[in-house]
Amino acid sequence: MRKVINVIEQIDSIAVKHPDWVAYDYLGTKNTYGELKAYSDSLASYILTQGLEEDAPIMVYGAQTFDMIATFLGVVKSGHAYVPIDRHSPAERLTMINEIANPGMCIAVEDLPVNLGDLPVLEGQELNDAFNANKNVTPNSFVTKDDNYYIIFTSGTTGKPKGVQISHNNLLSFVNWEIGNLGLPERPVTLSQPPYSFDLSVMDLYPTLVMGGTIKAVPKQVTDDFKKLFEILPTLGLNVWVSTPSFMDICLLQPTFDAEHLPALSRFLFCGEELTHATAQALKLRFPDAKIFNTYGPTEATVAVSAIEITDEVLKQYDRLPIGYLKEDTLGFILDDNGRMANAGAEGELVLSGPSVSKGYLNNPEKTDEAFFEYEGQRAYKTGDLVKIDDTGMLYYHGRTDFQIKLHGYRIELEEVNHYLNNDPLIQAGVAVPKYGKDQKVAQLVAYVVPEKNEFDSQIQLTVAIKDSLKDNMMEYAVPNRFVFVESLPQTANGKIDIKSVIAEVNA
Repeated sequence: MRKVINVIEQIDSIAVKHPDWVAYDYLGTKNTYGELKAYSDSLASYILTQGLEEDAPIMVYGAQTFDMIATFLGVVKSGHAYVPIDRHSPAERLTMINEIANPGMCIAVEDLPVNLGDLPVLEGQELNDAFNANKNVTPNSFVTKDDNYYIIFTSGTTGKPKGVQISHNNLLSFVNWEIGNLGLPERPVTLSQPPYSFDLSVMDLYPTLVMGGTIKAVPKQVTDDFKKLFEILPTLGLNVWVSTPSFMDICLLQPTFDAEHLPALSRFLFCGEELTHATAQALKLRFPDAKIFNTYGPTEATVAVSAIEITDEVLKQYDRLPIGYLKEDTLGFILDDNGRMANAGAEGELVLSGPSVSKGYLNNPEKTDEAFFEYEGQRAYKTGDLVKIDDTGMLYYHGRTDFQIKLHGYRIELEEVNHYLNNDPLIQAGVAVPKYGKDQKVAQLVAYVVPEKNEFDSQIQLTVAIKDSLKDNMMEYAVPNRFVFVESLPQTANGKIDIKSVIAEVNA
């Protein structure tokens, strides 16, 4: 497929040529590209009559539905950026985002759980009327170039969320890389599982739409019900899978999740957290002919900036999987502990520079100045990720700079401990967290573990066996002091392991 020049115009061009192609399939309820264009054009026309300030973003509240996608497109066709907020978000978060983003209006696809004061809200029948007004707009009003396209709010260290501004050019750089380098089939049929407030969803939405494919929504009420999930997955005809590795771990618990029952599934794209060797190997056994891509990237650099195909050779060569090569338009370099550029092969904080790097955090100049700067005429971002780049340009992820702890004077990288936990034959899934003493120093390293089926008579015997096994691969000081055995690990709404809730429980 040729490079996309404008995301919105590309989707519209498909709607004009092939209005009957299915753009969105919500558990059998199908909506076409023609409907997508009609809804988004009419909504954009309505927004343009509201007299909003030119750069005011628009909050969009709802779940994984066609109306949400039509609203996103309607907002950007009116020249504004959208701020997606998932309906499962706490009400307090909605209020905080409203205060920080200072939006021009809110479009509520689902019922709002809070009163947003004087903010104009388009909802219910009025929203339906706006969708069905049969109005047209011209590309003159569309978001383009360095205009903000979407603003996704991520967690802030102080508890206040930060709004990452992603421009049309940022999105364009990512979309062209994904469709050009990850081997998507023509008119992909793509799983859409992450909430739209999580930027992993961008990996399934926009590459699929610009290629005239079909988005297959699997909403939260399905993913929360394993029986329903495994009944539905084989009926979707998916050929592209996008998810976090944690969601894949859940799917691999089902013996029929394999190529025999999902024969069309030919591409797996993972992002959002580390893909373990154990998960990749298990998936390769289930889908031996499929291509599996491990991708990496922070929200601040638009979803993903590097990728590697996980082949049998890669699995043989590496115990901890690399995160691949940077996309061609992106530069990466390493800073040492003193903030100076490190030599090739050194481990340190990864800095990314290029056209997919965000301009910064919305209405937050202080946090923007801490993390972003200009480098050789391009925007650059300090990721906070510990990475090594080898002589060939391959990136190796070694954890977070803020996930390092010191225990008894030793520096321990928690994600390295997690790597060994999750690759231990006695452990199905595990996470290590610090327990703090009264002086706020780390007193213990505690592992929460979902064990594999075993024949040990007691948890004490199992703990001893796991510790002995871990000592074969890691320094003794980094082996967790205490093990807590659980049936499952908590997950965030985005499908990642909820480390914060485990830390809170350990330190309660």
